[in-house]
Amino acid sequence: MSSFKRKSSSKTQSLPGTRPSPGSIATTITSTGIPSLDDILGGGLPLSCSFVVAAPDPHSSYGELVQKTFVSQGLACKQDVLVVGSDQDALDWVKGCMWFHSSASSNPSLEEDAEDQKPTDEEQKIKIAWRYEQMKQFQTTVGSTSYVISEDFCRTFDLTTRIPSFTIEKALNDGQLYTCNVLDTLDPTSRSECFSVTQAVLLNIEDVLSQRSSKIPNTPLRICIPGLGSYAWGDLRTQDILQFLYQLRAILRRNPFACASIGLESHISTDAWGGPGWIQKLGWMCDGLITLDAFTTNPSLSTLFPSHHGLVHIHTLPSPHTLLPSSDRFSTLRGLSASVSEGGNSSGENNLAFKCTRKRLIFETMHLDVEGGVAERRTVPASSDGVLDNYNSHVSSIPVPKTELASVEVELDPGSAAKAVPTPSPSHDDTGATVVEEAQAPKPRLKKAKKTVAFWSDRPDLYDF
Repeated sequence: MSSFKRKSSSKTQSLPGTRPSPGSIATTITSTGIPSLDDILGGGLPLSCSFVVAAPDPHSSYGELVQKTFVSQGLACKQDVLVVGSDQDALDWVKGCMWFHSSASSNPSLEEDAEDQKPTDEEQKIKIAWRYEQMKQFQTTVGSTSYVISEDFCRTFDLTTRIPSFTIEKALNDGQLYTCNVLDTLDPTSRSECFSVTQAVLLNIEDVLSQRSSKIPNTPLRICIPGLGSYAWGDLRTQDILQFLYQLRAILRRNPFACASIGLESHISTDAWGGPGWIQKLGWMCDGLITLDAFTTNPSLSTLFPSHHGLVHIHTLPSPHTLLPSSDRFSTLRGLSASVSEGGNSSGENNLAFKCTRKRLIFETMHLDVEGGVAERRTVPASSDGVLDNYNSHVSSIPVPKTELASVEVELDPGSAAKAVPTPSPSHDDTGATVVEEAQAPKPRLKKAKKTVAFWSDRPDLYDF
């Protein structure tokens, strides 16, 4: 009897809303709620890792949309969620998160959501040749079909739908939702000089983790901090934020079933606040860091790329149990997987952008629209009749004295009589304006004399007519 046995997967109970990482079986990942963002991260956010989203534009809330989707995904897949409220109460902030449709038939897909932006079939037949109609159209993002994703791992949320109130109440009663407000973490009577707001928030997070360890240790916990560095946190220094991110990452390493998503405030998301290399320092203190640079700060980019709302800058990506991030091998949007399969012969990483439609936030590759992204192709040339019709004779309103006008005489060939062609003389109208009259053209000559050329023998460089 053979002693070899077929390898089989362990029958251990899988965690809700998670799956193994495609890069390493030892890594468990969970979804952020946005399939295209999961693709950038290499399939999802690994547990025991921290993810930071910087949004330097103060007039937009794209970074907050990422945090709200992160919380909604945790509540939808029965994971525990801890929300740290900043300027707004944490519970009120959760009530503003998006939700999915109750029935599966009313759950729109990514392709159905973009139907209003695509032309109809009749218009498409006019714009392209008939032999290209059956070809696959150019795709700029990934949908839920790119991976074998179940609804337990990644839901399709709708920005026009909010979490029902009974769902939030049930999560609070079952101990699935935890809230923590920054203003309530500090007790004014016990405040000391060595006790800061960041340390108080970290102690509160450790208390929640210790409570869960005795109850349900195998349920993942999502920690969401939507507004790190807001005015509710007080006057923070650069070292305070760096120490907070570093200590939070150490806490997550000790709790392998927890992950964190942090959103930075706009005023601390640039190097202008923290000095040169500030964003790079933030990337060293966390596992993943991206920047959502909206086009509202640069209107020229909005005109050049009308189908996008901003750029995506990748600074750091999580890579637990591996030397390189799994996103380098398994991300479709970044385009580095092709270079790995071809032995490194590729043009490099794709430029990424994001757009916010009526129903969801999408990350995609950056591309130009028709004719450079400005407008549709012009098939009818501009008419110039209007320019000719608007042509009028030049009338100068400044009186010009006659002494300033000189007559020019043109001398013809020696055989013909020289005639003086007088220049047009100005005349004055009743209003005092000077009107230039057209001069009569001279009569054409009947016969033109033949020109002769003579060279000087002593000076060959000169010649005479």
